[in-house]
Amino acid sequence: PNLTITATMVEIYNEDIRDLLGPAGDTKHEVKHDAAGRTTVTGLRSVEVQAAAEVDKLIKKAQAARSVAKTLMNEHSSRSHMVFTLTLAGVDSAGRPVHGALNLVDLAGSERLSRSGATGDRLKEAQAINKSLSALGDVILALANKDAHVPFRNSKLTYLLQHSLGGDAKTLMFVNVSPTADSSQETLCSLRFAAKVNACSMGQTGGAAGGGRG
Repeated sequence: PNLTITATMVEIYNEDIRDLLGPAGDTKHEVKHDAAGRTTVTGLRSVEVQAAAEVDKLIKKAQAARSVAKTLMNEHSSRSHMVFTLTLAGVDSAGRPVHGALNLVDLAGSERLSRSGATGDRLKEAQAINKSLSALGDVILALANKDAHVPFRNSKLTYLLQHSLGGDAKTLMFVNVSPTADSSQETLCSLRFAAKVNACSMGQTGGAAGGGRG
């Protein structure tokens, strides 16, 4: 087989896509889907990788560039969703074309403004985070109900992950919850969302919905 593996990493901040591996700037990145089910984002820096250590180094670089800020609930609160994509392309031993993608997604947590104390820029970030998580929930619900229309375009997050949330994709989601009593409402909301995800049967694979394409 002759295969190449490349990595890209982006954050979705206030409904804008930012390249976490490229130079800082005002480049506008757009999500593109083709008829073969492949997803690309324009203008991203793509890095060829050959070993796990190289991937780990890229993840650390991207995490250092990710948008974080202090709120009343978290001193280092993620203010964006982060999507790390490994793309495999080439030909197999029989000469047939091979293509696959793995998305590792770190979702920012939903916020209750009464607890986070978000104002100004933090308020705008929290509203964008909550809106995109709500859009993800709507997509999961539409998939679970086998609706004819699935609202992938309602957020950059769901549009970017469109081919990871349907068709022949296999997905897995982990939900982190707080063990503290004062976070019980957030924990309950997270568990309800997880139950909704777990009840969703996806496309041809019949697997549970979640956050990556395989």
